[in-house]
Amino acid sequence: QVQLVESGGGLVQPGGSLRLSCAASGSIFSINAMGWYRQAPGKQRELVATTISGGSINYADSVKGRFTISRDNANNTVYLQMNSLKPEDTAVYYCNAEVRNSRWYPPYNVWGQGTQVTVSS
Repeated sequence: QVQLVESGGGLVQPGGSLRLSCAASGSIFSINAMGWYRQAPGKQRELVATTISGGSINYADSVKGRFTISRDNANNTVYLQMNSLKPEDTAVYYCNAEVRNSRWYPPYNVWGQGTQVTVSS
């Protein structure tokens, strides 16, 4: 099937930057939406940013102006550039993609395994 592999998480000081990457591989006919979600300890998973084929982009209010999502369609990869990081950005970040295996079947959601981002001095 389809797998999402994330990379780029780690420990960074407040005000610092990180860049997350997520590459999709497997039996892919098309990918409509790709995006990032995050889950902090004791909280529900929340949307960070998504990008849809055709160029539509959506950000959570808490990251607008600091995070930038981008996508390489040729390589089925999505990136999240995170600047001016704050301690409240600390969470496990998950990649998500809406994938179709063929034109005959409906799309379905795939999740990555998650990558830890910790913002602390």
